[in-house]
Formats: sequence, C-alpha cells, structure tokens
Amino acid sequence: MVRHWLTWLFCLLILLPAGAGASPLTEGLDTRNLELASVHSAVVDLETGSQIHGKHAQTPVPIASITKVMTALVVLESDEPLDEYLTILERDRPAPVNAYSRIRINSEATRRDLLRIALMSSENLAAHQLARHHPGGYDAFIEAMNRKATLLGMNNSRFVDPAGLSSKNQSTAADLTRLMRAAWKNETLRELSTTRYHTVHFRSPRYQLRYGNTNVLVHRRGWPVRLTKTGYLNDAGRCLMMVTRVDDRPVGMVFLNSFGKHTPLGDAGRVRRWIRTGKSGAIAGAAKRYERRQVQALRARETQTAENTHKNSMETAQ
Repeated sequence: MVRHWLTWLFCLLILLPAGAGASPLTEGLDTRNLELASVHSAVVDLETGSQIHGKHAQTPVPIASITKVMTALVVLESDEPLDEYLTILERDRPAPVNAYSRIRINSEATRRDLLRIALMSSENLAAHQLARHHPGGYDAFIEAMNRKATLLGMNNSRFVDPAGLSSKNQSTAADLTRLMRAAWKNETLRELSTTRYHTVHFRSPRYQLRYGNTNVLVHRRGWPVRLTKTGYLNDAGRCLMMVTRVDDRPVGMVFLNSFGKHTPLGDAGRVRRWIRTGKSGAIAGAAKRYERRQVQALRARETQTAENTHKNSMETAQ
C-alpha cells in the first residue's frame, strides 16, 4: 500500500509545474499568474542559471527540429572547417516523414551555409548532409549527439536523427534548457540561428537559393532575439527554443507541443509580459482547449504507467 501511494505521488510531482528560481527578474512575481498555452515549458534566467518557470518540464516528448540545436553543437565542436564545400549526397536511408528540399543532389555548399540554413530555416536535407560528412559518418554523428547530451546532463533525452524528423528524438523542456545554455555560449551558433535572410551560393552546378528565418520575431525591432530554433511534427506540435533579452537580462525559453504556428510565439510574449507587469495575458480559446486536451491525455498516460508499475510490483512481491 505504501509503495502504491508513493508511485501516485511521484506521478503527481512530475505533472506539477516547477517553482520559480532565484532570479532578480521574478522578485515579487507570482508564477500562478503566468499562464502559457504550450503543454510543456521551461523558462530560465541565463545570467544566474536559475529556472524561472517550469510546466510539465520533466516529461520526455518528441522535440522535432529543436534537434538541430544539438546538431549544430556537434558540428561546431568537431572543429571541421566551416568553409569546406560538401557534396549533397542522396539519402542513404529513408526519411521518417516527408522531407522535401529545394537543394539539388550532387551540388556543393559550404558546411557553414548548410549549418546556417539548418538552424535559421530548418532545412532538413542540410542537417542530414552535416551528419553524413561528419568524421566517421552518420552513425558516428548520432553517437556524438547522444554523448553530448550525456555530458550536458540531459538524462531524459535521446537522438536518432540529426534533423528531428523522427518522433523518437525526445527530450524534456528541462533538459532542453541545458542544451540552450550550451548553445548560448557559442557565438557562432547564436549568429547563424538568428540570421534573418540568407542566400546560399551552390556550385557544381552553380545556382542559388534564398532562405528566411522560421521565427518571425527576428524581424521585429521590439524583440532582441539572440538565439532561436523552431520545430514542428504532428507528434510534437509546434515547438520553440529562444533566447531574448528582457529588462537587459538574457532569458531562455523552451515551449513544446503548442497548438498553432503562432502559439509558442504568443507564449514568449506572455512570459515577457508577466516579467514586466506580473500578468501574462489572455490565451486564444482554441490554443487553450488544445492544451487542456493534451494535459488530460498526459495525466491519463501517467496514471496508466503508475497502475502498471503497481501491478508489476505486486506480482513481483507474490
């Protein structure tokens, strides 16, 4: 009986939002007034390293193209030359979902350009090429991603592809704040991810393609975005990792499983509004209903897991 109740308590604690950390930004603020539409979220003060807010932040879920931040870290820390031209190879394995790309097979682009468009424009084939041309090849790259996750203390994270096309790429909002801190320290990664527009000049044959940033906030003067990555899969919902400055302090935000394209951007605005005024503001009805359905499903899964754990423990005891 004691074990049964402990299991239920553990599951309840997972579902409860985390408390605020010690950050000057949140002095006098009540986290209960911060209402977000994303199912999973984590907000940190990057100057102090403290967590400002967490919501279902310990639950592993698909993270879609947020994956590419880890891909970028592995590439940059490999010290492979960024100005080296790489040949665009045919995929040697099928993509988990539709991965259309405008890039021509057998043409060439620099590693820097491929990394830039993978981050700013979420170009999936570019991310795949970065892994293919890694020392040791694709499998070695995936191993490096998971090894880096372990080094960062991302204990509830797993990577199986470099683009985030597989729903088996999973992490938690809390783990992703660790990745975000590491990315924040890399000036090249910050610059590449926040590029507004970029034209890639390919060769063999010679042609060019223009790309735009998938985060519209980089185009707005009122948003000093210093790091960004968006993501989307059916299984992951809309996702966003972003660092901006609020009252001249770097604030990192992770939003997972949001309803619509603009929902995580709205959550970023709600966080900033809450820090400045103490109130986060309204959430659109459709986004709120989606969040409630997803949370109910999450609780049902956690309850089922707890019941299965209890059943297995009882059978083992017998």
